[in-house]
Amino acid sequence: MSGLRLLACAPTAALRGGRFGGDDDIDEGGRRAALAMSPPGRGDLWVCAPSRAARETAQALGHSAIAEPQLGDPDFGRWDGMSLDEVAAADGKGLEQWLTDPQSAPHGGESLARVRQRTGSWLDAMARQRVVVVAHPIVVRAALVHALGLPDEAVWNLDVAPLSLTRLTYRSGQWRLHFPAAP
Repeated sequence: MSGLRLLACAPTAALRGGRFGGDDDIDEGGRRAALAMSPPGRGDLWVCAPSRAARETAQALGHSAIAEPQLGDPDFGRWDGMSLDEVAAADGKGLEQWLTDPQSAPHGGESLARVRQRTGSWLDAMARQRVVVVAHPIVVRAALVHALGLPDEAVWNLDVAPLSLTRLTYRSGQWRLHFPAAP
């Protein structure tokens, strides 16, 4: 049995402001929260998204992590840096399409289905490893959708908070969501 821990990175100003994309540092509240956490179990390998927030979250937990491009935040194209309200005002139809059709990329960037595909491909390659992953919440959602064999649109049915920890195990050829006993 292998284990994979998915840790959503600490919050950034963009995340707190509901902005698409960006490569911000974690904010001071996020840094304090990460420093106060216990490291999420053992992992033979620490891997993170290629963003400052993911790298800084791992560092706050006392680890340097290997950056993995397949775990990167989606490419939000024209929406990068815009708030949800700004996108709704400028491209309401495109936003509605993106929220209801995971195959679409009205912003000219990457579809959510593509994010799930690349994240899932990496996840499956790690099936026999013990890994701690630090990535943005939407990438954690995509990994969970893939691991559980859910349809792409289920990404919106999963709430992943900053600094939340999700554990997956891999046994008998399939991923399982693992809920450990309370301490």
